[in-house]
Amino acid sequence: MTQPFQLPDFYVPYPARLNPHLEDARVHTKRWARDLQMLEGSGVWEEHDLDSHDYALLCAYTHPDCDAEALSLVTDWYVWVFFFDDHFLEMFKRSQDRDGAKAYLDRLAAFMPMDLAEGFPEATNPVEAGLADLWARTVPAMSLDWRERFSLSTRNLLNESMWELANINIGRVANPLEYIEMRRKVGGAPWSAGLIEYVSAEVPARVAHARPLQVLRDAFSDAVHIRNDIFSYEREVADEGELSNAILVLETFLGCTTQEAAEASNDLLTSRLQQFEQTALAELPQLFADRAMDPAEIAAVLAYAKGLQDWQSGGHEWHMVSSRYMNKEAKATAPLTLPFLPSGLGTTALDLGSVFARRSVELRRRSFTHVPFQRTGPSVIPDVYMPHPLALSPHLAHAREESVAWCRRMGMLDPQPGDPGSAIWNEQKLRGFDFAVCSAGIDPDATADALFLNACWLSWGTYGDDYYPVVFGQAGDLAAAKATTARLIAMIPVDHAEQAVPVTAMERGLADLWVRTSAGMSAQARTEFRATLVTMLESWLWEVDNQVHHRIPDPVDYAEMRRNTFGSHLTMYLCRLGHQGRGIPEDIYASGTIRSLENAVADAACMINDIFSYQKEVEVEGEVHNYVLVTQNFFDIGYPEALHICHALMTQRTEEFEHIVATQLPVLYDDWKLGAEARAALDAYVGELQDWHAGILNWHRKIARYRPQDLNGLPDGLSTRVWGADFGMAAARIALPS
Repeated sequence: MTQPFQLPDFYVPYPARLNPHLEDARVHTKRWARDLQMLEGSGVWEEHDLDSHDYALLCAYTHPDCDAEALSLVTDWYVWVFFFDDHFLEMFKRSQDRDGAKAYLDRLAAFMPMDLAEGFPEATNPVEAGLADLWARTVPAMSLDWRERFSLSTRNLLNESMWELANINIGRVANPLEYIEMRRKVGGAPWSAGLIEYVSAEVPARVAHARPLQVLRDAFSDAVHIRNDIFSYEREVADEGELSNAILVLETFLGCTTQEAAEASNDLLTSRLQQFEQTALAELPQLFADRAMDPAEIAAVLAYAKGLQDWQSGGHEWHMVSSRYMNKEAKATAPLTLPFLPSGLGTTALDLGSVFARRSVELRRRSFTHVPFQRTGPSVIPDVYMPHPLALSPHLAHAREESVAWCRRMGMLDPQPGDPGSAIWNEQKLRGFDFAVCSAGIDPDATADALFLNACWLSWGTYGDDYYPVVFGQAGDLAAAKATTARLIAMIPVDHAEQAVPVTAMERGLADLWVRTSAGMSAQARTEFRATLVTMLESWLWEVDNQVHHRIPDPVDYAEMRRNTFGSHLTMYLCRLGHQGRGIPEDIYASGTIRSLENAVADAACMINDIFSYQKEVEVEGEVHNYVLVTQNFFDIGYPEALHICHALMTQRTEEFEHIVATQLPVLYDDWKLGAEARAALDAYVGELQDWHAGILNWHRKIARYRPQDLNGLPDGLSTRVWGADFGMAAARIALPS
């Protein structure tokens, strides 16, 4: 039988090594599985099933350096998670028993106590018994922080089985951004990253959620999943009718051949691996310095990064030798030996043929050799699919005048002594920006005072986002950007009494908005609100760093960071505050359904902004952060083709938002057995997201900011992106303290 496509040349700079304790793990894990009743009589597996899967070989490739005991334990974890998947299929997927499935999954959380002294419930099936045994054997060596993180990733992996159950036979192929998001949830690689900590070194708790560690984990996960999709396309798509596959997603979205989609998938795999390397080599050292990490902490992070790298290489080798996958014509990974290269122990890990392959080199070259300020011509604005009706607040005129007056009081309209970069705005520009129109659309039901506060947030955010690239990006002064960011963070303490004295216009504006907005919040809410602001401020540093190095971001990293510069997390949190006490469990907002809903509409709005602002950003400002430019760079295509792709993706993200509202929210309501008040509150939240989306588009269409005649006289490098869009909904639905 002819293969559906020719396997591409993979970027595998670090070929796999095999753990010498493989046979010990094979013998141990078979005995363990039989003792836990996962084999004969389970109705799921027989001995030959476990032998053919050979999870010990997978773990021996992915954890080449651990001792026999650790390898056996990790192999047991993989046996357990794959048994769970097959057990869930037999028990609930085939019968579509949603109530039984939810009760089954809810019980499993009790088998992962933070304190082993709490004990375990009595196990009623091999999955529960296996989890209790593994948890008891694993957690004594790990901190409470790791236990909480690994328990969460395990619950997320298990609970996404409910999402799969709800979408069986739905016949819908995801869009590319949706695929990346969902594949992480159901693919298991983030869960594997937790076990890598057990085998290699535990990440220090104080940096576990820092951007570099999150990016390492996410890039690792995406590469693992895309590689699996390439090797398993023939079995999953051609034979089993599976729809969640990177090649099928790109084949459907781009309207290209299977071979072209396979090459594009491999390019994305390569890009994610290069993002991993960029983060490890450039961002980790900055993290070590910024957090004043000690040698032991640094060693732990580096060991973890090496563990992720080993898993990546071992996973590739597993696919190369497993009978489950299409690998007969795969090009073997082998070290390139040259006379001038060193030889001996430890030197076989580098595959120069892979490192210097044409496609991988070209991807890396394009990312760092962009020439700024290239002539683009006027931005082409296609029809934007907008299913949500627009409504405008009757308090627009009031918010417009009051927000301009506020900017004047803060010092944002005049050059400030000792701060040359502050001369970026004047009143004429601000009135042309007309952030009150944006506020009136994204929050049409706001009171006059709330709308005024909303417009002030949008004004301040745009001022800051304009300031950073002009003052720090042009000068290449990342250190000064960090110092400024630290000062801004000092303006938003949880305890207002600890607020630093503002000095600059930007500091005065944020200090004022922080007190006005958070005064009525509880300490917990204020802490959470502050965290979303810190995330947004730190994302501006990421932009400055890329600008300094002329680096066009990896497409996945850009999409995810764009939500941060967009202020979406801040936005969503402020919206939720108005619904507290209305019967909505906090876990609802952390659910995959709500996160997918929020990300879909946030991405659609980000792309509206990037399409409208393309000429200003690329030609006038020399910007590297734009969806259209990122798409051009990744596919090596022209502006018209990239615009077409972005427009299609923007449309499909909006359609995905509608799909979630129509099909997944009702299931979420039923699974959680929400009452009428909670359902109404979540419906209202969806309405706010719809208002915001429509308001953002209306703002872009109304103001004089993106037309060619608006570009004259702008200082080079001035960021003119809508912070009403960059800040996203951050100011939407801000309630004044009562």
